[in-house]
Amino acid sequence: MIRSLCCIALCLIPFCLFAQQPTREELEKQRNDLKREIEETERSLKDNKSQTKVGLVQWQAINKKVNLQDRVVENLNKDLRMLDNNIYTIQKDINRYDRLLDTLRQEYAKSMVYAYKNRSNYDFLNFIFAADNFNDAIKRVSYLKSYRAYREMQGQNILRTQDLRKQRIEDLGGAKVKKSSTLQVQSKEMAELENQKKDKDRILAELQKQGKQLSSQMAAKQKQMKKVTASIDAAIRRAQEEARKAALAKAAEDERKRKEIERANAKNNTPATNPSTATTTTSTKSVKTNTKAPVSKPAMEDLNSGAYIGLNANFKSNQGKLPWPVDNGAITMHFGRNKLPGTNNDVVVTCTSLAAPVGSPVKAVADGEVSAVFLNEEQPFVIIQHGKYFTTYTNLSGISVSKGQSIKAGQVIGKVATNYDGDGGMDFYLNDEKNSLDPERWLRPHR
Repeated sequence: MIRSLCCIALCLIPFCLFAQQPTREELEKQRNDLKREIEETERSLKDNKSQTKVGLVQWQAINKKVNLQDRVVENLNKDLRMLDNNIYTIQKDINRYDRLLDTLRQEYAKSMVYAYKNRSNYDFLNFIFAADNFNDAIKRVSYLKSYRAYREMQGQNILRTQDLRKQRIEDLGGAKVKKSSTLQVQSKEMAELENQKKDKDRILAELQKQGKQLSSQMAAKQKQMKKVTASIDAAIRRAQEEARKAALAKAAEDERKRKEIERANAKNNTPATNPSTATTTTSTKSVKTNTKAPVSKPAMEDLNSGAYIGLNANFKSNQGKLPWPVDNGAITMHFGRNKLPGTNNDVVVTCTSLAAPVGSPVKAVADGEVSAVFLNEEQPFVIIQHGKYFTTYTNLSGISVSKGQSIKAGQVIGKVATNYDGDGGMDFYLNDEKNSLDPERWLRPHR
């Protein structure tokens, strides 16, 4: 009896564990999110198909779409593996119930045979009166009652096990239906992936025809990048120099005030108290013999101190949350090394290139001050200082700010102009006082 109960409990454990797993729902949610993102990318592709020639915008969009579709197919593969594991587990449960039912039926059959052989009242009474004493007779009566209850429980166990087996068979049928449905979806999504890969190959073939043109555009872009980088370096050096001059002027002013206090104290023959120094003298003689503290020249770390501390902390605290300089801009080139489609060349950029309709407003990503405005360049640009951080916006038209002007986050500083391939686009740079930074690590996640 105990063995039968243990078998039933062991059979129920996998069923309970299976019922507690919500993983398929999570996979379905991920799949829906991916499909929404694919739809957004598809809209971007359709918007750019009106162009007369294929460009980097379409290349980046189709690449993103293929990658997203690949993730959808992989998501479905995971779902199918999970369903296969589920079907395997259910089948194991059914096999276990079959073995358990065989055992229970054999035991029940034995008990029924025994009961049939001892079915007469004479045998029942003979078994009781064969006891040696009254206590033994009571025990035999209890035994017969327990045996009868055990037979009834055996029958109930068989019925319960049959119900559980039936439930698992229904679960198996449902899992197979889900697998069949998921296989159909997988087949459809794989066909869609193949179509997207064909589109990608078509765009690549068209870009290969433009290989020389793309290479010349990238050469012009890199030439412009060198100008912009040199201008950013000059703006950073100028800001550092201005910060050093301000620090020197403050130190000179503090020294002048200290000397005035010393002269006044010496004239009045009173103890000199200078709040800007840590030395207090008690006589004119001690004032005259006091060694003048050398004024240290501020170092390059001036952009990390003084009035810049609050600006730096505010900019740093918004890392990963800064707004994009253009709304709904498509990334055409990422910071770092980029593979140039249609050629065997790589191009390294120190900015993030964005495509946007010509005339789209370009906005400052944070509060700051205009450090420089370059209007007579091939691609006019603006540099804004945010403490020790500098943001640069290139290829602008209608620039509406001037050097030294205070800027608020979201303020329009110009408009997107036409880039080298005849489309609307701009480059966005981010630097600190020492290095070029990856803008995408500081801006909000791009959709």
